[in-house]
Amino acid sequence: MKSSRYNIDYLAFRLVLKDLREAKHLTQAQLARKLSVPQSFVSKYETGERLLDVIETAHICEALGTSMTQLLSKYLKRL
Repeated sequence: MKSSRYNIDYLAFRLVLKDLREAKHLTQAQLARKLSVPQSFVSKYETGERLLDVIETAHICEALGTSMTQLLSKYLKRL
């Protein structure tokens, strides 16, 4: 399996995160404030310019009011 932030699997993951953010009617800037990070952090992981680790992903899920299990479920459905 090729590891890349631009492969189809990571694209699906990024799209799920973006969909979850938009479903909460949050802008990138609003989510960034909830995470105490710059808006560019959200922008970069949504565009694939930055890879997320599991801890960062858990914080994003918490800020979006979802669980890692729900995120994974949505990701697997998107594949």
